[in-house]
Amino acid sequence: MDPQKIERKRLEIHPLTSDRWEDLVALFGERGACGGCWCMWWRLARSEFEKGKGAGNRRALRKIVAAGDAPGLIAYRGGTPAGWCSVAPRERYPVLSRSRVLAPVDDRPVWSIVCFFVSKPFRRTGLTAALIEGAVAYAKKKGAAIVEGYPVEPKKGSMPDAFAYTGLASSFRRAGFAEVARRSATRPVMRRYL
Repeated sequence: MDPQKIERKRLEIHPLTSDRWEDLVALFGERGACGGCWCMWWRLARSEFEKGKGAGNRRALRKIVAAGDAPGLIAYRGGTPAGWCSVAPRERYPVLSRSRVLAPVDDRPVWSIVCFFVSKPFRRTGLTAALIEGAVAYAKKKGAAIVEGYPVEPKKGSMPDAFAYTGLASSFRRAGFAEVARRSATRPVMRRYL
C-alpha cells in the first residue's frame, strides 16, 4: 500500500476543546509554537501581544478554549499531536481589520484561516493541506459560506518554515481557493466559496 495513503488514514483533525488542551501544549512546546505566540498574534493589539508573550498569551488562549469557543483545529498523526490551524469568523481576528494588506475585500461575512503550526517531524508531509481541508469542513459545518486565507507567496524558491506560518499560496490553490485581492507582491487574499 502507498505510504501516503497509510499516513492519511492515520490522520485525525479535531476542534481544540478543553479536553484536548494538553495535546496543544505538547505540540506548541516550551516556546508556545513560535516565540511565545500561543496563536494570539491575530487576536490582540501589538502591545498586548508583546506584553503577554509566553505565559500571558498561553493564558489568553486557554481562556478562549475554556469558554467553549474552539479557536482552531488540532491534527493528530498516529495519535500524536502534529499540527495546528487557527480558523474562526474573521471578526475574531481584529489584527486583520487593522491591516492595509489584509483589509476586508467586501462586506460579506467570512471565516478566516490565519495560522498554522506543524511539528518538525511532520513538516513537508501534506499536513498543512489536510488542515486547510479540515478548516473548510469545520467552517462549513458552523455555517460559513466563504473561507479566506492570507498565505505568503515567496517571490523565488522556498522560504524558512517560520515565515510560512500563514501557509503557502500553492497549498491554498490546491485546496480550491482562488485569489480575490493582492495588495502586496507576496500576500494574496484567497477565498473558497462553499
